[in-house]
Amino acid sequence: MPPDDSQNLITMLDDLGIVTRSVEHPPLRTIDDSKRLRGDLPGGHAKSLFLKDKKGGYWLLVALEQTRVDLRSAASLLQAPRFSFAGEQALARLLGVVPGAVSPFAAINDVHGQVCVVIEQRVLACGLLNCHPLRNDRTTTIATSDLLKFLEQVGHPPRIIDLPEVATSA
Repeated sequence: MPPDDSQNLITMLDDLGIVTRSVEHPPLRTIDDSKRLRGDLPGGHAKSLFLKDKKGGYWLLVALEQTRVDLRSAASLLQAPRFSFAGEQALARLLGVVPGAVSPFAAINDVHGQVCVVIEQRVLACGLLNCHPLRNDRTTTIATSDLLKFLEQVGHPPRIIDLPEVATSA
């Protein structure tokens, strides 16, 4: 699938019987942009981190936008060597998206299964999740049960983890 071909993604979701709702908005590059410009959408809002472990493995960690992710704790939970953020070239090559458009939908582009998808348990508890459909000028709302169905269909059954709460300094 081409890097920004969100229409093919939506068509695939329709073919799977998955109901989604998409809204257009100005391009969102950060969570702060998203909070300011996305409008009032029901459900949780995804934060997707594209990570690389010390041994060269790739991970797509999906959490709620308000979750502070401690990479050391996440790596330990997943029994992975130390995490760092993967580069833009790997992001484009493996997930076919640009920074700011990363979401669990990008798993559709990892046709060789090189990326392990991980979802924070609190994401599933939301019932509805909002994330970018391979481009950052749209947000698509999907039932979390349907997101799991989609990920299974594209060969990326996710690992579900409980991320520890990280205290924020006042």
